[in-house]
Amino acid sequence: MIKLTFCLRRRKDLSYEEFHDYWLNKHGPLVRTQMKALKIRKYVQVHQLNEPEFNEAIGKSRNAPEPYDGVAELWYDSVESISENGQTPEAREAGRILLEDERNFIDLENSPLWFNEEHVIIPEDEGASN
Repeated sequence: MIKLTFCLRRRKDLSYEEFHDYWLNKHGPLVRTQMKALKIRKYVQVHQLNEPEFNEAIGKSRNAPEPYDGVAELWYDSVESISENGQTPEAREAGRILLEDERNFIDLENSPLWFNEEHVIIPEDEGASN
């Protein structure tokens, strides 16, 4: 499996609440409508907790840059399946639709994305709750 990780920063004109509401309730369902055309196997939204003091404290403890507003994770079967997306009119149109919508709530110039592979070190069934 190959994953696309997209670290999101909201547009400056949107509040925390507006950004997260749009992303979850408008963009999320739109991604679902395009998943077959883009061969998306799984889509997860990771929303920043609205805990400014907590986020500031952890950032200061590591001298970290300002946190992202969220992370989108999209899974694909393979590099080949991703490459095939650029070759079909349906996938190109789906990509155009999603990018057009992303402009409504994401600061695209300050939101990096990349393809990657996961290496699970501690699986869920070995987690601390056991």
